[in-house]
Amino acid sequence: MAKYFTLEYWLDEGWYVGRLKDVPGVFSQGQTLEELKENILDAYNLMIEEDEEALPRIIRDKMKQIRIEI
Repeated sequence: MAKYFTLEYWLDEGWYVGRLKDVPGVFSQGQTLEELKENILDAYNLMIEEDEEALPRIIRDKMKQIRIEI
């Protein structure tokens, strides 16, 4: 299932700088808008990986996942 987020961006001294409006703490930059999109996706994926690694192992081992429609 695809997820959609709002990328807010602006130009700052020739760089495209942006953040995911729906995901606090995910910021990045790029020399072009396409590069910013790639970099913001990398930043999002790194954040997701770090969140999963931050859980204690005992909790991770007991976790289960199901898909729900929102």
